[in-house]
Amino acid sequence: MTGFGKALVAFPNKNITVEIKALNSKYFDFTARISSSYKEYEPAIRSLLNELLERGKVELILNSESSAAEVSFKINEAVAEAYLSQIYGLKDRLKLPDDPNLLSTILKMPDVMSSAAEELGEAEWALLENGIKEAAAKLNDFRLDEGRVLQNDFVQRIALIRQYAEDLVAFEEPRIALLKARFKKNLESLTEDASYDTNRFEQELIYYIEKLDITEEKVRLTRHLDYFTETLGEKGSNGKKLSFIAQEIGREVNTIGSKANDADIQKRVVMMKDELEKIKEQLSNIL
Repeated sequence: MTGFGKALVAFPNKNITVEIKALNSKYFDFTARISSSYKEYEPAIRSLLNELLERGKVELILNSESSAAEVSFKINEAVAEAYLSQIYGLKDRLKLPDDPNLLSTILKMPDVMSSAAEELGEAEWALLENGIKEAAAKLNDFRLDEGRVLQNDFVQRIALIRQYAEDLVAFEEPRIALLKARFKKNLESLTEDASYDTNRFEQELIYYIEKLDITEEKVRLTRHLDYFTETLGEKGSNGKKLSFIAQEIGREVNTIGSKANDADIQKRVVMMKDELEKIKEQLSNIL
């Protein structure tokens, strides 16, 4: 399910904004946009969000805003001296003139300057962890709101499928009568004197009609619809379970369609399939 959560973590010399975005995915796919100072905590952040969000294409963004008056920089003297030694050696070999901007050039070299304010200690990590939990909780609230909308939609569509299944009762008796008349007419057209064993005809007719009977399918369909509704009301992650039940509903609807041999029943089957497909499309968004 999609969602967004945001939290602000305040430190003595900086503020960190935590943003978490989640898109639909069957698995947990995590990416992080964080500074190098927090990289060592990325595995812990990943594990934490996997536990809190379960699945989805999740993106974490940490934005740090420091107070200019309180930011302190640290010069790595060993690295600066190493750069300077190599530069002087190259200068002597090539007999280059002195450069008045040499110091500023060295200070721009990689790993020479670092911000002490960016270093994250254990106490600050605990605060940041709480901020991540807060943002994840807001994202889950967003998901819950979306889930309630989907749940209402599912309930309405299951009710429609149930209604279409109940409509089949009105077509079953006329369907049997029509089949009997059609078989009798076809049999008489094949016999010149229109004489045949009526008892045997009735036996064969009953056998054939039993094969077209959809009572068992309707009972199982009703049971699956009830089970789907019950599962919707359960707590926890039920997306896979609902998908399985939807497959069973589809199996019964398809069987009814294959046995129908009636235009009105086929029409209701098509309508049930249409509602079921809409349910299946949304089930991919359910945890």
